[in-house]
Amino acid sequence: MPSYTAPAKDAQFILHDVLKVSGQDIPGYNELEPEFTGAVLEEAGKIASAVLHPLNVVGDTEGCRLENGVVYTPNGFKDAFEQVKEGGWPGIDMPEEFGGQNMPYVIGTAVGEFFSAANQAFTMYQGLTHGAASAILAHGTDAQKHTYLPKMVSCEWTGTMNLTEPHCGTDLGLMRTKAEPQDDGSFRISGQKIFISSGDHDMAENIVHLVLAKIPGGPEGIKGVSLFIVPKFLVNEDGSLGERNGVSVGKIEEKMGIHGNSTCVMNYDGAVGYLLGEEHKGMRAMFTMMNEARVGVGMQGLAQAEAAYQNALEYAKDRLQGRDVTGAKNPDGPADPLIVHPDIRRSLMDQKSFAEGARAFLLWGATLIDQAHRAGDKDADGLISLMTPVIKGFLTDQGYDMTVQAQQVYGGHGYIEEWGMSQYTRDARIAMIYEGANGVQALDLVGRKLGQHGGKYVLAFFDLVKSFCQDNKDISEAYTKDFIKPLQAASKDLQAAGMFFMQNGMKDPNHALAGSYDFMHLFGQVCLGLMWAKMGKAAQEALDAGAGDAAFYETKLATGRYYMARRLPATKLHLARIESGADTVMALDADAF
Repeated sequence: MPSYTAPAKDAQFILHDVLKVSGQDIPGYNELEPEFTGAVLEEAGKIASAVLHPLNVVGDTEGCRLENGVVYTPNGFKDAFEQVKEGGWPGIDMPEEFGGQNMPYVIGTAVGEFFSAANQAFTMYQGLTHGAASAILAHGTDAQKHTYLPKMVSCEWTGTMNLTEPHCGTDLGLMRTKAEPQDDGSFRISGQKIFISSGDHDMAENIVHLVLAKIPGGPEGIKGVSLFIVPKFLVNEDGSLGERNGVSVGKIEEKMGIHGNSTCVMNYDGAVGYLLGEEHKGMRAMFTMMNEARVGVGMQGLAQAEAAYQNALEYAKDRLQGRDVTGAKNPDGPADPLIVHPDIRRSLMDQKSFAEGARAFLLWGATLIDQAHRAGDKDADGLISLMTPVIKGFLTDQGYDMTVQAQQVYGGHGYIEEWGMSQYTRDARIAMIYEGANGVQALDLVGRKLGQHGGKYVLAFFDLVKSFCQDNKDISEAYTKDFIKPLQAASKDLQAAGMFFMQNGMKDPNHALAGSYDFMHLFGQVCLGLMWAKMGKAAQEALDAGAGDAAFYETKLATGRYYMARRLPATKLHLARIESGADTVMALDADAF
């Protein structure tokens, strides 16, 4: 059975050596001293390894079941959920006013990676609740906040998001779910939603659904969509639970992965709902949840890659196959371990350099969210808005690829279920699809985010990279060669791609859109290149200062050099594709396929 150990040491390195969180001018960050964050991450790691991870295979093999209208989660999930609730983990970064611990989002993100890597399907129950609670916190009335948030922050009640319908996914303007106004100010919600993660289960007293629906007589398309709070059980004025609402589970979806999460078809039959935010402004309110969820899904791509890598590494060290071409490394045994072979090393280095770079990228993004929300920094908000489709799309595409590489290390055993590697690949696959399929993320990045405020935020990113390179080009000749020059070259590729879009996209938008997916990946590669340049600098500084555990910092530098030399040059491939334009992409008529 696979194992998992939370990478707390690496997270600490990123938080303190690279991001220097306790010195940042963000409210609450002065409390993030190494001893404090270390204690939090150590405890989170224990929960992840000892409580959540043993249930990962249980959830995968048992799945959820629907009996007489009740959804039952896999054996052990309910007890584990109680332990997570007792530790206050669901509300780690939620306001104290509603029972949370009010820690910065960056700490919640680090903890979230550990939990997701240990058991993604399980962690989704609290993750979706966090997102729904955030939407109510941002857009709800005072009465709604006090009715729902204390119970949701503690996960006594859980939450969902209901967008997709059988006939519409991305194009939500086509939805048919209706919300009929009532004399008491409530609405009656009728319609069907599909693919609803954590849609129903036996681990919470109540489930608070956030449902997109159309109020009759409103504008056509997406401008006529509103968002509603629709609880499974109605809530009485004293906060106690009342009668069952008109919402039921049609079926549990049979999925490729995340079997331990109850992905449901939800039927709304005149269910009582309460408007969240303004009429016909539902997408604005829902995007509070969706943007948080997209960063969380990017985290899932990293988490599955990390867990898969840990097991592939262990297997490569133990499995004896063939001989090292330069001479036997295990002369007393029948063969050498897999890890001696260069192609296995390449695969493991791909995985290791991705996971560590992605972790830094994700945590840096989380600091931008804290800067935006805690310090009211609009520029930070604009930058993380630009980065969100990159975090979601690039990290999940690459994360899935890394689980495949980890599976490949096992050879035939990777294809056999009892070894557990296929679960990482199957669970990682959904992250490329939900919360906006990755092709949509690429279109959002190129079609909307690049041009926002006259391109202000993408130009700010270019300046950020340029300033870093300029400020650190004299650290050492080796650092400049290994980190600064590759980053500068990759950044030039990204700028050239943006220039191509500007020069050609206005004449024919297809020239931009046909290159959007490559642009998202090009952007992601540059972001990880920047992170590795930052980590390389921090590691070198630690070595120069004579910090303890020199082997850790030497390993960090070697891994960074690998990424810059072997992974980052992918920017040139993506640029070549982008600059080829749309003509070859759009050459065939639809009936010629």
